[in-house]
Amino acid sequence: MHIWLERKGLVHGVDIASPSYGSPITLGDSADYLMRSMLGKQIKIDFEMDILSPKVDFPENSFDFIVLSHCSWYFKSFEEILEVCTKIRRWGKKLCYAEWDSRINKIEQLPHFLAILIQAQYECFKENSTSNVRTLFTPTDVKDVVEKSGWSIIKEQSISSNALQDGKWEVDLTLNEYQSGLEDISGIPTKLKSLIKSQMNLLEESIKNHDIKPMSTFAFIAE
Repeated sequence: MHIWLERKGLVHGVDIASPSYGSPITLGDSADYLMRSMLGKQIKIDFEMDILSPKVDFPENSFDFIVLSHCSWYFKSFEEILEVCTKIRRWGKKLCYAEWDSRINKIEQLPHFLAILIQAQYECFKENSTSNVRTLFTPTDVKDVVEKSGWSIIKEQSISSNALQDGKWEVDLTLNEYQSGLEDISGIPTKLKSLIKSQMNLLEESIKNHDIKPMSTFAFIAE
């Protein structure tokens, strides 16, 4: 999550993970790169900060913009993202949101979508997770959550994101790790395992016949 105070030229980045999270480039690596840029003096980044902690608070309307960019699928549940959106409502004037748009409109996006769907299903059975996909929120899901938390969406759009590599990354991750992921998780019904296997077959077939392109990005502004 990024909290942006445009009036004073400050970008305050917040992440619950440690600087060592991520591979092959970690969050810490990315932060160091940004801090060495010409805007580095106008950036503050806090790692291992839980927005929902009672110790974390800001005065009302401290920020011109609060940005949730490609981070909502890291939340563990609908309840958690609702709690976050409700808490930050008081802190900022506008909420800017972006996440992958699960409403695919090109066949080349199907592998990315299937990889996400497969991961999201077995993530339901994890007690704790460090995965990229922990809960799959569709655009409709997120709009419902945001409006329940007190925000009003004033503009939305779906943006082509073909230049990004995330689609291939997620497909490769799913192909390489889904079997061990299923074996390491207890309590998954046999019928669900069979369903996930069928989806894996579809994923493998889809990449034989088409290039892998990332899904579009669903974005909106709320106030």
